[in-house]
Amino acid sequence: MKKGIQVLLILPLLFTFIAVNAQSNQEDKNRIALTAWVPDQIEGMPASATNLLENKLSQVATQNGLSGNAMNSRFIISANVSVITKNIVPGPPTMVALGLDATLYIGDGYTGQAFESMNLSLKGVGNNETKAYLDGIKMIKPGNTEVQAFIERGKTKIINYYKANCDLILKQVQSLEAQNQFEEALFQLSGIPSACEECYTKALNAIGPVYQKMIDRDCKIKLQEAKSAWNSGQDRASADAAGQILSTIEPSSSCYGEVKTLTDDIAKRVLVVDGREWKFILRAQEQESERIQAARDVGVAFGNGQPDTVIYRSLW
Repeated sequence: MKKGIQVLLILPLLFTFIAVNAQSNQEDKNRIALTAWVPDQIEGMPASATNLLENKLSQVATQNGLSGNAMNSRFIISANVSVITKNIVPGPPTMVALGLDATLYIGDGYTGQAFESMNLSLKGVGNNETKAYLDGIKMIKPGNTEVQAFIERGKTKIINYYKANCDLILKQVQSLEAQNQFEEALFQLSGIPSACEECYTKALNAIGPVYQKMIDRDCKIKLQEAKSAWNSGQDRASADAAGQILSTIEPSSSCYGEVKTLTDDIAKRVLVVDGREWKFILRAQEQESERIQAARDVGVAFGNGQPDTVIYRSLW
């Protein structure tokens, strides 16, 4: 009887575990992001049509769970449009009818390498060529089954990219780390989708040591700043100023022992000159999961601080 009860208790937990992991895997896959980008050099295309095309591509990425963000801006969804036919339809009013051949691409915007493409035949009619272009581009539907299949193939190709280039990415991270560019190194590591399991695991193992070096560097810098703030007056006001700086230092950083020594010295001095206790609350030690999340947050912050304008290469 007890065994039966145990099974009944375990099964709901097992199903919950499977459901959570299934949802997690889907979210992981969706962490692969595409940035919509259309080059200016599409021959003959009006600027308004170019803008609409880029908006359409952004909708395709968003509605299929791959909207671009700062965590991964190197992969793009782009398009090239050619006029196949052009007819003047007698009026009144006289209309322009265009037959457009649109090729959608997913690829690496940094190298110009296309991973996946698909063709769409579009038709647009308007009382001038620009409006005919706009009418044709409106035919691109994000929910179209062919478009969705195109997106899925692009996802797979991006995952394969990380599988093939993981070691190169990690070497680039090591180079950034050697140059004390820890924030950018964390940005690169945090951008690897967890759908790429093996590479993601390697990145996860590398995040901790890089984060440790970063907080060790920051500890030394902030400790010196706090000492300068304290020595500027050695009173309660300067103690509070120093305390604000010290409160931002990670407890697991290598120089945190010096932080404790400094706060003890400040507290003793303030009690003498001010007659009141100076209370400084030490920052709580982070759990490992919190450290990893903090490291990822650094990567996100670095990505968000990058210029809005990125120079991409055409995929065709």
